[in-house]
Amino acid sequence: TWHLKKIPQIVSERTFSLDSPKFEAKPNLELNSVCGIECQRKLPVPSLSDLKDLLSYETVFENGTRTLTEVNVLGLTLDPAGNTTTRRSSRKKRQIYGTDSRFSIYDKRFMTNFPFNTAVKISTGCSGILISPKHVLTAAHCLHDGKDYVKGSRRLRVGLMKTKSRDGMPSFQWTRVKSTHIPKGWFKGVSEDIALDYDYAVLELKRPHKRKYMELGISPTIKMMPGSMIHFSGFDNDRFGQLVYRFCSISDESNDLFYQYCDAEPGSTGSGIYLRLKEPNKKKWKRKIIAVYSGHQWVDINGEQQDYNVAVRITPLKYAQICFWIHGNDENCTQG
Repeated sequence: TWHLKKIPQIVSERTFSLDSPKFEAKPNLELNSVCGIECQRKLPVPSLSDLKDLLSYETVFENGTRTLTEVNVLGLTLDPAGNTTTRRSSRKKRQIYGTDSRFSIYDKRFMTNFPFNTAVKISTGCSGILISPKHVLTAAHCLHDGKDYVKGSRRLRVGLMKTKSRDGMPSFQWTRVKSTHIPKGWFKGVSEDIALDYDYAVLELKRPHKRKYMELGISPTIKMMPGSMIHFSGFDNDRFGQLVYRFCSISDESNDLFYQYCDAEPGSTGSGIYLRLKEPNKKKWKRKIIAVYSGHQWVDINGEQQDYNVAVRITPLKYAQICFWIHGNDENCTQG
């Protein structure tokens, strides 16, 4: 069964106007020099004041204006254990590990129906997932390099899948983005290295869609994972015009990240990773997004570069923040 967790509250305290971004950063779908498992083990547990800083967020609006919202965190119990990890395996320097286990979804009955129709394309070259009638979850680095917003994010658009009648390949109905939220923990000014823990962002669409979207859930630990498999769909660059689905088990975890072998190529970055669970006495699968696919990452472990396919876990704090971005209050965000 899904395990309910008490969710801390995130409330906005003050909002400031900032200068408009330059929008001059180059989009980079593969990140280097990222703090990996060994590095994370040495990090201190963030204090409450640290978390308030990391979870404060920037909002960029369609007209180029930008604000910073400072937040307070209420009802949080800090975990004294710090960043714990589980199993670790040796890895090859590839984004496709062994046999390519990805599936291209061709049948338009699948492409345009749940859960595959929740996958969207971001105009900067990434993927995302529908999480409300007008919100999309994606990776922060699809929009911001840690110092500035990427060039293509000035006029950001989201592509919802539709099918062409002749060849059945997906085409997109593009919708403008009204505003973008990115947690301050992603920005390089807060930490020296890019912290993958905060590689997530939410886009508010200018017009609501009428499709079924996917609910958010709290990421369980590997041991508590229902069905033990994670699933995600995105638009991998090496399979142009195709929606690509994959599933796999998770190899390793920290408090904020999943490390896994799911085969993926650039373009699928920002996809929503979900679990599915058939609850007792119910016929339908229940699916919930429990992580955001951050992409193929090179990380420094014991002085050596190793590569992983990494996902950002939706922790109770991140659930509270994303839920707050969707609803504008914390009343609908008490149970994860």
